[in-house]
Amino acid sequence: NTVYLGPVFESTAHGYDTADYFHVDRRLGDNQTLKEMVQILHENNIRVVLDGVFNHVGRDFFAFKDLQEKGRNSPYLDWFHGIDFNRQGPCGDAFSYEGWNNNYDLVKLNLQNNAVSDHLFKAVDLWMAEFAIDGLRIDAADCIDMTFLQQLSQHCKAQNPDFWIMGDIIHGDYAKWVNAGALDSVTNYECYK
Repeated sequence: NTVYLGPVFESTAHGYDTADYFHVDRRLGDNQTLKEMVQILHENNIRVVLDGVFNHVGRDFFAFKDLQEKGRNSPYLDWFHGIDFNRQGPCGDAFSYEGWNNNYDLVKLNLQNNAVSDHLFKAVDLWMAEFAIDGLRIDAADCIDMTFLQQLSQHCKAQNPDFWIMGDIIHGDYAKWVNAGALDSVTNYECYK
C-alpha cells in the first residue's frame, strides 16, 4: 500500500547528487507529473514516500556553484563541511571539502547551519503541500546530525502527525534513531548476518 520513489529531484547524474530540491528532474517529468502521479496513487489508497537526500548535494547545487565562483566571499561558505582553502580539491577546485564516503561528487552539507536546514525544510514543505507525500526515506541517515533528524521529524509531524520517516542506516544502535523524537523506522542491512 506504499510506493517508495528514489531521488526524483533535479540532479546531474543519479539523483543522489541533488542540484535543485524544488524541481523534479527533467528526465523524469516535472512537478506537475509528480503531483498527478501521487494523486492517482492516493485515489487507489497507495501512499507515497520520497527519498530525502539531505546529507549531501551534487556539485551543480546552486550554493556550491557560488562557492566555486566566489571562494571565501561566497555567502554559502558555511553551507558545507570541511572547506579548506589551503588545499586544492580532488576535482580541481581552489579548495578542498568533505564528500560523502570520499565521493567528491557528493558534497557534504553542514546541517548545523540554520540557513541549510531552513532551505531543506522549505523543500520538504513544498513536497508535502504540492505533492501531498506521506513520508520520507532519509538517505545516509547514519551520517546526519541527530539534531537535524529530530528537527525534521518535529517539522513534518507538526504538519501531519501520520507522516512517516525512515532512515537509511548501515549499522549501529537502531534505537538511537528510532524513537518518538526522531525516526519512525530504519533499514536493517545487518539483518543478513
